Amino acid sequence: MYAYYQNEGASLQKALKELDNSLMDAYKLYCYMLLIIPEVTDFARDVYETACEQARTLGRRELPSSKFVDNRLAAALEENEDLRKFSENRKNHQWSEVAEEIRSLYKKIIGTEEYQTYINSAENSMEEDRSLWMALYRKCIQDNEELEDFLEQWSIYWNDDKPIVDTFVMKTLRNIDNEKGTGIMPAYDTDEDHQYALQLFEDALLNRTEYENMIARNTRNWDFKRLPLMDVVIMVIAIAEIMTIPKIDVKVSINEYLNLLKDYGDPKSVGYVNGILDSVIDQMRKEGRIAK
Repeated sequence: MYAYYQNEGASLQKALKELDNSLMDAYKLYCYMLLIIPEVTDFARDVYETACEQARTLGRRELPSSKFVDNRLAAALEENEDLRKFSENRKNHQWSEVAEEIRSLYKKIIGTEEYQTYINSAENSMEEDRSLWMALYRKCIQDNEELEDFLEQWSIYWNDDKPIVDTFVMKTLRNIDNEKGTGIMPAYDTDEDHQYALQLFEDALLNRTEYENMIARNTRNWDFKRLPLMDVVIMVIAIAEIMTIPKIDVKVSINEYLNLLKDYGDPKSVGYVNGILDSVIDQMRKEGRIAK
């Protein structure tokens, strides 16, 4: 929406297509973040096999532990048909092409207390395997600046997408099961979810002038023309959602967009934006335009 405001000559159809591509890019990031786990495991397997060969050459009876490379959760992701198809359809951007980044991540992982505890534990279960990777994801992947810098080379939008994608990855790790065949999340639960984003965007654009006028009439001591563009954009989309998506409660909509404002605008704007939206909603209710 912000990009469209900055590029007034763009057509609605082109803008909708770019939004659709952006949503799918976020889903691609979700798949890539899951695929890191089997990719690191493959690297660890090469290290393990080399260490075993060296141990045999030296005549050692005790071989290194294979517990990490036999991790069931990593195997479930590696064998997942949806992830396999996703990986096969990528003409570029494969983790296997960036071995140095995978090597660096592996070294970070084996240096953690969680890894050492896991390797030395006598337990051998799917739940222990799951707990390990959930802990490693939080500690080594979720807040990994080097990894985020690298991902930015693949897509400049992914650093914005990654925090919410991380929550979906963690939910998947919590639920995936190699025996029950539980898969990864689809791009959309239903077609209705997909259409929701497109409908909201289209309504915000088509009724932009009307919504801006509603904001301008309720700015009180603020000059509408001096409002930051991001604040206006967020308020326009909030009004569009309140007007066009009846199943979402008004308070839920307002809270969601105030949170967006904290991330993308000036946190100091939250108070007056909240006040403007409250006034707009009161006006719409008096006019009978919304009943919720």
